[in-house]
Amino acid sequence: MSIVAIVGRPNVGKSTLFNRLIQRREAITDAVSGVTRDRHYGKSDWNGKEFSVIDTGGYVVGSDDVFEAEIDTQVELAIDEADVILFMVDAEDGITGMDEDVANLLRKVKKPVVLAVNKVDNPKREQDAVEFYNLGLGDFFTLSSTSGSGTGDILDKIVELLPDTPVREEDDLPRFAVVGRPNAGKSSFINALIGENRYIVTDIAGTTRDSIDTKYNRFGFEFNLVDTAGIRRKKKVKEDLEFYSVMRSVRAIEHADVCILILDATRGFDGQVQNIFWLAERNRKGIVVLVNKWDLVDKETNTAKEFEAQIRREMEPFTDVPIVFISVLNKQRIFKAIETAVDVFKNRTKRIKTSELNEVMLPLIDHYPPPSLKGKFVKIKFVTQLPTPQPQFAFFCNLPQYVKEPYKRYLENQLRQKFDFHGVPISVYMRKK
Repeated sequence: MSIVAIVGRPNVGKSTLFNRLIQRREAITDAVSGVTRDRHYGKSDWNGKEFSVIDTGGYVVGSDDVFEAEIDTQVELAIDEADVILFMVDAEDGITGMDEDVANLLRKVKKPVVLAVNKVDNPKREQDAVEFYNLGLGDFFTLSSTSGSGTGDILDKIVELLPDTPVREEDDLPRFAVVGRPNAGKSSFINALIGENRYIVTDIAGTTRDSIDTKYNRFGFEFNLVDTAGIRRKKKVKEDLEFYSVMRSVRAIEHADVCILILDATRGFDGQVQNIFWLAERNRKGIVVLVNKWDLVDKETNTAKEFEAQIRREMEPFTDVPIVFISVLNKQRIFKAIETAVDVFKNRTKRIKTSELNEVMLPLIDHYPPPSLKGKFVKIKFVTQLPTPQPQFAFFCNLPQYVKEPYKRYLENQLRQKFDFHGVPISVYMRKK
């Protein structure tokens, strides 16, 4: 996916525009300059073209603020990473010394720059905006990021400048993303599978910076293994490169078919691992949980059972997930882990015939119908699987609005039990007959 970076000095309205583009209030906006310390990123689309947007902190040169040196570095990194740079200035203040500093930086960059003059909300400001030709960046666009006027023209220009990303041949292969927090053993796992030290492995967390694809064939099944950088809590994302490592990991999850979530047995299924698990679940990906470093845990008779039960409690209500205990160091059960991931992929791409679905599900629904509401009875007459990449089912009935979440969970559990969707999130929709 292409990347658009929004840059400029503090308090010109970058975060307001960012929030408008991603259609969520994610970046904090304030009249006090310098509120955005970090880069935020989100997804946007225009005219059918999807891209990522980075909101950077304001670029300042020679400031006494201890944060500014770090913010400037982050802005430069955002510029390095971006395909198109959106440079925002403020019509209210006119050209400032800081605007000229940013313009000097951007003139050296061999990437398309879109100059956006913000806070143009009356004809006088429209006329005043002419002075921004003096920045030497060519034509500009005027907008008001608060009201949204002018953003359509800017988006048209951005989409025109975005590169056409070539579709690689390997993209047709299933993608298994190996994810987890830093230093859980992701790169070691892939090295052990392919039988060579292709990835650097150290005790220092964060050695892997990029998401890297490896073609792999096992059990007569070919797929891409994607080794990702570890995902850390946001407050611990300090290094320059780590922001992008996290971003690529999130993208790897978004574009994967199955997420192989590796956790460190000595740390357990902690909050950060849970965040990654729920990110994969929200994106409706197949999930396999691997408990690595199991050789380091002191074991008694029921240790594995208790450990697994604890993980499943944290996963509720989505507990139908395979959990495999492995030791990458001793190459224990690593091929079992891949075999399980292949099974989950097959479950995710499974198609159930409509006739079979109705034969199985309608008698179960008759036996345990939805509870009546306000004296009205819900009658489910038909069920079909939707033509989507992951399992989604539509149940057609007379009063879909009366079917509540507990009954949808009952239907989901029956689908799992009868058709084996182990490791795969299922979506159940009620539709008007």
